[in-house]
Amino acid sequence: MATKITVDPITRIEGHLRIDVEVDGGSITNAWASPQMWRGIEVILKGRDPRDAWAFCQRICGVCTTVHAIASVRAVENALGIGIPINAQYIRNIILCAHAMHDHIVHFYQLSALDWVDVVSALDADPAKTAELAHSISAWPDNGKNRFAAVKAKLQALVSSGQLGPFTNGYWGHPAMKLPPEANLMAVSHYLQALDYQRKADQVVAIFGGKNPHIQTVIVGGVALAINLDNLATLNMDKLMQARQLLQEVKQFVHQVYLPDVIAIGALYKDWLAYGKGVTNYLAVPDLPLDSKGTRFDLPGGTIFGEDLKDFTPITSFNDKYFRDNVAESIVHSWYKGDWTRHPWNEETVPNYTDFQENGKYSWAKAPRFNGQPMQVGPLAQVLVGYVSGHETTRKWVDSALKKVSEIAGARVGVDALLSTPGRHLARAIRASMVADYALKHLDLLIKNIGMGDLEIYPYKNPPEFPAGEVRGFGFHEAPRGALSHWVVIQDGRIKNYQCVVPSTWNVSPRCSKDFMGPYESSLKGNPVAQPERPLEVLRTIHSFDPCIACAVHLLDPGKREFSKVKVL
Repeated sequence: MATKITVDPITRIEGHLRIDVEVDGGSITNAWASPQMWRGIEVILKGRDPRDAWAFCQRICGVCTTVHAIASVRAVENALGIGIPINAQYIRNIILCAHAMHDHIVHFYQLSALDWVDVVSALDADPAKTAELAHSISAWPDNGKNRFAAVKAKLQALVSSGQLGPFTNGYWGHPAMKLPPEANLMAVSHYLQALDYQRKADQVVAIFGGKNPHIQTVIVGGVALAINLDNLATLNMDKLMQARQLLQEVKQFVHQVYLPDVIAIGALYKDWLAYGKGVTNYLAVPDLPLDSKGTRFDLPGGTIFGEDLKDFTPITSFNDKYFRDNVAESIVHSWYKGDWTRHPWNEETVPNYTDFQENGKYSWAKAPRFNGQPMQVGPLAQVLVGYVSGHETTRKWVDSALKKVSEIAGARVGVDALLSTPGRHLARAIRASMVADYALKHLDLLIKNIGMGDLEIYPYKNPPEFPAGEVRGFGFHEAPRGALSHWVVIQDGRIKNYQCVVPSTWNVSPRCSKDFMGPYESSLKGNPVAQPERPLEVLRTIHSFDPCIACAVHLLDPGKREFSKVKVL
């Protein structure tokens, strides 16, 4: 008989996501993903000045702040048909790269590594053998025996105190935890170091964004960050060199710690390469523009339909008609009035909560679709799009990472292995490695352009103006969690309609009018569940998408009577 499990909420930071699964014979046979919070920003923005939208949109999330600011100003600039000064483009790119590295580091170590790493087991590790293991996979200089011995002593003190601190309520000793003690100790050590390196990335965001979270320097038409190499109050050479030093340090951590850790854990959990595939349609948008209007990019975009990865169509510019014309959202199973499927410009956002209905409305998320199909978005989509399009940098990092996975796993691992729960983590680490390189590239481009005497950051002589009548625009950004787009309708200089189609909406989407499952739901089907009262395997797959949502667990029996509550780390 099938067992019903409800995990509500499921993840380790802000927001609320409910996951319902049916388990039969030790594996998941059906699933529902249900965000339990209504956003409402689209309603708040109606009637406002479009130049203010970015400041409101940053408040959609306490984590994904910068990305909404960028997508918002790009949408308004698109509606006006304007480009921005190249210095402003480079500054935005540096902010986005630094934010992405921060986000990816935090996601793996603080928010999902503990699904794979048995922290308490690390107390059985030999620090000398841990150092041997670490040196076999990376040249990171802080992987010595003394370092691991100190971390083990610190962890022992926590355990002996009876209070595990940040490691409280983990599924320690779960049968799905399979890393050797030395790998667990190595991961705990890097968990602690990651706290420092994500902070360094945040410092770069603050240098160019004014503060973090919620940057202050992005404006429609450019950036509000004056450049004057002789003024202590502006962006000067000291700040540029400080940013360079910080970016180099973060790059070293990403290349020598984050990526090797993900490779090692993925190889040691090679049985999990068979789980979590889910929807095999992929969407990524191009980013890190190299010109004023967004026609050339360092990161490619496009769509892939089908797991054979052969049906590829590129997305090539900020005005791409293929992207613009094929996005729509369905509310058949969402808590809004109606049952329509519409293009974002033609949507309305009228909340209408009922209750959780498995065959009816059960989610605050709408169901985005591209040409009528569900799409998986995120670093996996971007890496696959880059790989199949022949993007040289992507191919270099993917081939190198898969070669190392194969060496550790003792078997050849191909690109198809990325279509899995561990594959999403590896794709994210690969993306972080590329972004680490691009951050320094765009900083060098900025410094070179300043050195040529160009200090322009905003078109002061010809500032953006809104025409009478209606104009429409869309702006996108390949955010840490995937393809983010904002859609705006402007009437006589005021916002008439505004819609945000965000990465987690693509991935968490409920079923649509065609009854297609969204990526979260689809990825859970077939997953094993060893202990229904401790559904670690559910967490693993959902966390691999990097949803930003807080957590606790409720478990239900087939009669839907609650029989226990379990806190989730």
